[in-house]
Amino acid sequence: MIDVNNVSMRFNLATEKTESLKEYVVKLLTGKLMFDEFYALKNVSFHVDRGESVGILGANGSGKSTLLKVISGIYPPSSGTVSVNGAIAPLIELGAGFDPDLTARENVYLNGAVMGFQKEFVEDRYDEIVAFSELANFMDVPIKNFSSGMTARLGFSIATLVHPDILIVDEVLGVGDAAFQKKCESKMDELRQNGTTMLFVSHSVEQVEKVCTKAIWLKRGELVMSGTSKKVCAAYDEWGKTHSAFE
Repeated sequence: MIDVNNVSMRFNLATEKTESLKEYVVKLLTGKLMFDEFYALKNVSFHVDRGESVGILGANGSGKSTLLKVISGIYPPSSGTVSVNGAIAPLIELGAGFDPDLTARENVYLNGAVMGFQKEFVEDRYDEIVAFSELANFMDVPIKNFSSGMTARLGFSIATLVHPDILIVDEVLGVGDAAFQKKCESKMDELRQNGTTMLFVSHSVEQVEKVCTKAIWLKRGELVMSGTSKKVCAAYDEWGKTHSAFE
């Protein structure tokens, strides 16, 4: 379903401060803007079969979110290849696809359109979205007034409206309350049983073990380990006892 082959993602970081866009462009065109290269991913390779649920573990800055964005097509890899067979429903960043000035009701239709849903389809399923998100009393409130947990509720409810081929979830469930997290886990289990392939990022090894059958561990952009979720989570948990979240 997903093949990641020797993928690297390189970013150029300017080494000097520029005060304006004009100054930046002038320095860039005249060759006076110096860059440092930063590799968020380094030769990462793994394979995900149809219907598998794979957790991605790693400390802050390990390249987890970058990897998901490469797989989702948001970033083209600097080198290597990514092959994806199927439609992706990405839930990568809180508020992605939402307009903060529009109400939750309006954003349901906007986000649905971004995900390729017809307006009539969203209208038919609108009550289902609201019921799952448990936000019936807040649908006419602008998204900018939502808490992070409320935003996650709405985003997850829309992303899982249909059974996508591939569901990508990046830590957004960590902002919800325990009851809603359990509800989302049940929904993901239902999707998996119906053949949806999942990539799931979380700092919680317990959550990864509960939701995923397999896992991979990234460290500073490199693949450290892959295997069953139980085996990888145990190794990552042991490493975490002697290392900080920023290593």
